[in-house]
Amino acid sequence: MSAIVAENVTKTFHEGKEVVPVLKGVSLRVEPGQVVALEGPSGSGKTTFLSILGCILTPSSGRVVIDGQEIDPRRPGQLPAVRKRSIGFVFQQFNLFPALSALENVEYALNLKGYGGKAATAEARRLLELVGLGDRQRFLPRDLSGGQKQRIAVARALAGKPAVLLADEPTANLDSEVAQQVLDLFTALARNEGRALLIVTHDPKVRRVCDRVVRIADGLTNELILPAA
Repeated sequence: MSAIVAENVTKTFHEGKEVVPVLKGVSLRVEPGQVVALEGPSGSGKTTFLSILGCILTPSSGRVVIDGQEIDPRRPGQLPAVRKRSIGFVFQQFNLFPALSALENVEYALNLKGYGGKAATAEARRLLELVGLGDRQRFLPRDLSGGQKQRIAVARALAGKPAVLLADEPTANLDSEVAQQVLDLFTALARNEGRALLIVTHDPKVRRVCDRVVRIADGLTNELILPAA
C-alpha cells in the first residue's frame, strides 16, 4: 500500500472576488521506504501541496490518501487525527522549543502522540541515540549547532513511528558538509524504518540521496529521470 497517494489534486484560493488556482491537477505516489524530492520554483505550489499532504489544508478537488486514510475535503475535523497518527514534519527553521532540552523537545512530540511518563523518556532517548545525539540530551537548542538542531528535528519527526515524513527545505540553514550529513542520516533512517520521505527542496544535493525527483511548476507535476548512479 502506498504511504502517500495524490491523484489530480487541485487547490483554489479566493482573494476577495478573485479566484486564484494554485494547484491545477497534481499527482504523486510515495511508497514506504522511498525517498522523493519535490522541486519547483517559488510560487509553483510546493508549499500548498506539502500542506495538503501534511493534512494542514484540504484539497479543492482530487483524491488524497495518507497511510491508508482517505482525506475528505468535507471533513476538515479529521485532519488533526491523521497528522497525529501518520505524519512527522521537519522544517527549515528547526521549530524547536527554546526553553526545552533536546530530550524534552522529543518527549513533547511523543506526548502528543500518546506516549507518557517513563515510556516517553525512554523512547526520546532511543531516538536521540539514533540520530547521534545521545550525549546532548540535556542541552538547550541555544547551546547546539544548526546540524545538531536539525538532528533533534529528525528525531522528533520519527516520534510515534509515523508512516509519512515530510521535510520542507531541511538543509537550507546548514552549511554544505553538515547538510550532507543530515541528509544521509535522515534518508537512511527513513529507508531502514520503512517510512515514506518527501523532501521539498531547492538544494541539488538532495537529488543524490533520492529515489525519484518530482517537479512542480504552474500547478502541475511531472517526474524527472535521475541519471544512473
